[in-house]
Amino acid sequence: MKSFRKVLLMHLPERMGFVNITHEVESALHESAVQEGFCLVNAMHITASVFINDDESGLHADYKRWLEKLAPFDAGSDPARGGYLHNRSGEDNGDAHHKRQIMGREVVVAITKGKLDFGPWEQIFYGEFDGRRDKRVLIKIIGE
Repeated sequence: MKSFRKVLLMHLPERMGFVNITHEVESALHESAVQEGFCLVNAMHITASVFINDDESGLHADYKRWLEKLAPFDAGSDPARGGYLHNRSGEDNGDAHHKRQIMGREVVVAITKGKLDFGPWEQIFYGEFDGRRDKRVLIKIIGE
């Protein structure tokens, strides 16, 4: 069995955004030479996400609006005013932790005949919820 590891460096200039990383994952798969197995892709930060969905701009805008309703940004730490207790630690990213929890940490994709075995329209995305700094995404491929 082969094992391959690659780390992508991400840096989004905005606080929240989505980046299609399918091509980078496919390149890592090609580099690994694995033909049959599994590919794990995970965000290595607790305010970022990796998920699979359609690459459609309206859907991405809907996600941003929906996530902001569920976990609105509030730099304060007074829960009575909508702030997050987490922000008492000196951070202002309590919302980002919640958004990551909703969107998920990682995806696993089957590898069949040297290709990611996707359904129609599926793509892999990096989701950022506390941007403006360097973060990492792990690609781990295991198989034959």
